[in-house]
Amino acid sequence: MSVFVVVVLLLGAVFNVVTWPTFLRRVARDPRARDASGARTRFYTVHLVLVVLALAMSALFVVAAIAVGATGF
Repeated sequence: MSVFVVVVLLLGAVFNVVTWPTFLRRVARDPRARDASGARTRFYTVHLVLVVLALAMSALFVVAAIAVGATGF
């Protein structure tokens, strides 16, 4: 069971690290990301917060996977 949990946690971490930065690059190119003067909009800020949270969760997933792997759950 613990091997399954470790694999799921690591897959979740890899998915977040691969997917979310790509998503942020697409958001940054979106015309809604900047206003007429070139300043970042709430659209960009909200998505940036989502990406930062997802990457922080990835770090927690890795820590949890190490903890489960070391203790055997």
